[in-house]
Amino acid sequence: MPLSAVALALGAAVLHAGWNVLLAGARDAQSSAAGILIFGVVLLALPAVLTGGVSSEAIPFIAGSAALELAYFVLLARAYDGGEVSVIYPIARGSAPVVVLVFGAIALSEDVSLGAAVGVLGVAVGVMVVGWPWRPARDLLFGLAIGLVIASYTLVDSEAVEQHADPIAYLALVIAPCALVYPLVARVRPDLSPRTALTAAATFGAFLMVLAAFRLAPAAPVAAVRETSVVMAALLSAVVLHEHVGPRRIAGAVLVVAGVAAIAYS
Repeated sequence: MPLSAVALALGAAVLHAGWNVLLAGARDAQSSAAGILIFGVVLLALPAVLTGGVSSEAIPFIAGSAALELAYFVLLARAYDGGEVSVIYPIARGSAPVVVLVFGAIALSEDVSLGAAVGVLGVAVGVMVVGWPWRPARDLLFGLAIGLVIASYTLVDSEAVEQHADPIAYLALVIAPCALVYPLVARVRPDLSPRTALTAAATFGAFLMVLAAFRLAPAAPVAAVRETSVVMAALLSAVVLHEHVGPRRIAGAVLVVAGVAAIAYS
């Protein structure tokens, strides 16, 4: 894996962990989420126009992904309003690839390798370690719900961008309806402050850096390096949000990363 791809994947991990911590630390996470989506449309508009490349066959995928992205931001903002990033983030990010793998095995009759099975076990143990003693259960349940949504839009988006659309233009079309609907669903006024603009830049900058890394290296190692964001989020939540992140949560986050890496390489 070229050093440039490693740097891009690590940069994406830092940005992804960073924007989640910024969202959680916002005065009103739901207003901030609404602002992130609006700024996202602005940031993606020009790149989307320049890249283009969305066929009519992508419309059902755009509609499905938009609904899932809307659910993602609603759940994420509500989870961070009173929840802890060091619990919610690793559970959400770790459970998502497990759901994708299980779906492939059951619905698509895909074979599950030994490495993937070990990875699932690693993620499961890591999630239990991070969430223990599961009081309150709120953060654990939010993390699992968000992970399920991430897995769902991952399956939809992977099919769409592989067959029917350029990733940047596709993402812009997915985010645009979310930006319109989210304030109505959440019943909030969007926060359009500089802090929210910075959070949006990190949110969609992480996506673009991953795309760039995929052009330089195979998807599996890029995905594995990208998931180091789980550990980064735990550390940042301790430093920035002053959450109590002891050795147990760090160990659990590391197990989640190792499990996801095993699944990615399988």
